[in-house]
Order: sequence, then structure tokens, then C-alpha cells
Amino acid sequence: MRRLISLSLLLIVALGISLCFSGAYFGAEGANRAGKLAQDRVNFGQRYNSRGLEENGAGNIVASVVVNYRGFDTLGEVTVLFIAAVGLAVVLSTRREKPARVRAEPASLVVFTGCRFLFPLILLLGSYIFIHGHLTPGGGFQGGAVVASGFLLVYLGCRGKGLRSAGFTVTESLSGLAFVVLALVGLAVGGSLLLNFLPKGSALTLFSGGVIPIIYVAIGLKVGSELGSIIANLSGEAP
Repeated sequence: MRRLISLSLLLIVALGISLCFSGAYFGAEGANRAGKLAQDRVNFGQRYNSRGLEENGAGNIVASVVVNYRGFDTLGEVTVLFIAAVGLAVVLSTRREKPARVRAEPASLVVFTGCRFLFPLILLLGSYIFIHGHLTPGGGFQGGAVVASGFLLVYLGCRGKGLRSAGFTVTESLSGLAFVVLALVGLAVGGSLLLNFLPKGSALTLFSGGVIPIIYVAIGLKVGSELGSIIANLSGEAP
């Protein structure tokens, strides 16, 4: 079964690479025409800067680009991270020999206390980064990486406090499902994937940007849980 899963993942990756190369080969002429047309008629940078706030209500124009204007690409990036996490879990599960568990020596009082003090602060910082990503520099990927660093601190500094991947799996699944549902709702409502269909709110406030902050929260939770799952698997603590 594990060999079948590994082979399936390999075939998916190979298919994706072949499609990319075939599209680049057969669509080169069309891409050149489209590039010239875009260069002649539209300056995308100026358009985003001048109309991004009006169209999306997000003070951080980069957030509008990442989540709305090229949201499909962001969805692909999240999918790549998911495939990497699943592939790592499958490879480790097939190669791990299940040795007898050796009880880790507990960390010193200073290290353990510092770990317990810093862990919630790191989670708070990471959450702030992706919750305010539509207003300030940051976003789901950055905030999720900071959150995952907190779990890495637990593994390195709080010896004896094992990481379990079950919670990471549930969080990753729910946040990924929320991302896809929001994308499909935009497609159903306005005919565009990841359309910003919610009210924009008051500009430059926390409750603004329509669907953008919600997607950033979903991305932050998904990235944090996937990286946390990778840490749990590499540490050998995953069930």
C-alpha cells in the first residue's frame, strides 16, 4: 500500500512536470504575443498600485496580488507544500525501522522554562503576521512559518514533550478545505476563482479586504500545520 502511494505521488509529480514543459513548448508563440500585448497596453504594476485598494480594500497591495490577482498561483504553492509533506511522511514511514524508543533526557530547568515562556509568544507573533497580512507586510506563508518555528522550539528545547501529528493533520485538512471552498464560492458567485466576493469594509482597518484576510488565516494555519507535521515526522514523534 505504501509503495502504491509513493508511486502515485511520483506519477503526479511527473505528470505536472511534463504538462509544464509541453505548455512551455507548444505555447511559446502565444505567450510571446500575450507578453507583447501586455507590455504595449497595460502596465500591471501601476494598475495594481492605483486600483488595488479600491478593488480589494486591502492596505497591503501585495496581499491583493497574492490572494486575488494571482490567487490560483498561490493555491498551487500551497498544494506543492502539501505534496511535499505527504511525500516526506510516506518515505519516512516506509524506511523507518521502528527502533525501540529511548527516553529523551529532560531539558534543564532554564531551557524548559524559557521554552514554555517563548512558545505562546511565537504562536501569537505568527498569528499576528497572517491575521494582519492584508494591512502590513507579512501573510499566510510567513505567519505559518513562524508558527511552525514554535513547534520546532518545543522539540529542541522542551525535551520529553513529544509532537503528535494528529492535530496537525486535522488543522491542515480543515484550513485547506476552507481555502478551496472560498475559491469555488468566488467561481460560483462571480465566475472567477478566488473572487473577492465579500464586502470590502473600511479601508486600512482590521475588518477590511473582503475575503483576503480569511484566506490568509487559512493559509497561515495550513502552512503552520504542514511544517509542524514535517517537524513531527522528522523528529520521529509522529504516531
